[in-house]
Amino acid sequence: MNKITEIQILPIKPNNGLIAFASVVLNEELYLGSIGVHRKIDGSGYRLTYPTKKVGEKNLNIYHPISSSLGIMIEKLIFKKIEELF
Repeated sequence: MNKITEIQILPIKPNNGLIAFASVVLNEELYLGSIGVHRKIDGSGYRLTYPTKKVGEKNLNIYHPISSSLGIMIEKLIFKKIEELF
């Protein structure tokens, strides 16, 4: 079972919906950083983007959750922390 052991939020000056960067530590073994936190256009909440690298014309994923359960867990914990900060 996956466990998020640390969450850090770095608020930034809003830019095209991007309001912060988040990082998490997974299972006390893996640091995942540069997760973008965006305010949804309709203002109904937030969405996350995971890091990519542009190589030529392609955007390559650096990392992202494979299972929807892990993705949902990361979202819930980051969004909870964002709500506490803002």
